[in-house]
Amino acid sequence: MFDLSILSQYSFLVVALGTMILAIGAGAVGTITVLKGQSLIGDAIGHSSFPGVVLAFMIFMSRDSILLLLGAVSMGALAYLLINLIDLRSKLDLDAILAVILSSFFGLGLLLKSYIQGNEKFAGASQSSLQNYIFGQAAFTMKKDVYLIMAVALVALVILVLFFKEIKLYIFDETYARSIGLNTSFINFLILFMTMTIIGVGLSVVGSILISSLLIVPAISALCWSNDFKKVLILAGLTGAIGALVGTYLSQVLDGFSTGASIILVISFLAFVSMIFGPKGLIGNLIRRRRYK
Repeated sequence: MFDLSILSQYSFLVVALGTMILAIGAGAVGTITVLKGQSLIGDAIGHSSFPGVVLAFMIFMSRDSILLLLGAVSMGALAYLLINLIDLRSKLDLDAILAVILSSFFGLGLLLKSYIQGNEKFAGASQSSLQNYIFGQAAFTMKKDVYLIMAVALVALVILVLFFKEIKLYIFDETYARSIGLNTSFINFLILFMTMTIIGVGLSVVGSILISSLLIVPAISALCWSNDFKKVLILAGLTGAIGALVGTYLSQVLDGFSTGASIILVISFLAFVSMIFGPKGLIGNLIRRRRYK
């Protein structure tokens, strides 16, 4: 059943490297959104990015990864602006706003995709991979895709290192951050930029439906093991990397297993283990309660 020779195959190494780098970046960036209480915004942006991919294809008649990434980021930014605008100007709950934006943008993406399938104007351009941006197709990750993922993840990690103190202060005490003159709007922009670019390159790997899991679940696992922000970032990235490696391997040895779904399944399993056995998990809380009785 398990064939260790797969670990040395070129195709496996390319896919595993791409998904691991993506998962490390997503885990670290996702931790910020989780701690800031904006987990579902990542989910909304992930779904809202799909019509941007289709529109970029319609405009440029090309499946170039960079062009599709720019389309995804642009539409994700528009969705984020609409979410914040409606939240500021209306009395609707944020959950309701997210549900409306998520469903309407994703529905637009599906509508545009069905439109170009039967349109003669787009008959000369290959549309075969657009479907992958819904459910993901990590198994077909190419070397150039790994380079793009690596570039985006590296930029995100560099931003985290350079603005670590500012981001930490913004997350845990935004009011104090403003009082000492910190430009919170700029920090918020950096977080949004990292989130959207990670989502943009991750769509072709795990798809718009599962990309939010890659951002949220590793962070949940890490938060069950530590209260230290730096350690949580590292643990989230490590959890994502392990999940990506194991998930990619399982999809190679088990027939019919999708790579993206396998990765999310492994990461979710690690989250459940953490929630039960972690120091801040179920058993850890029970032990602390007994000590204080």
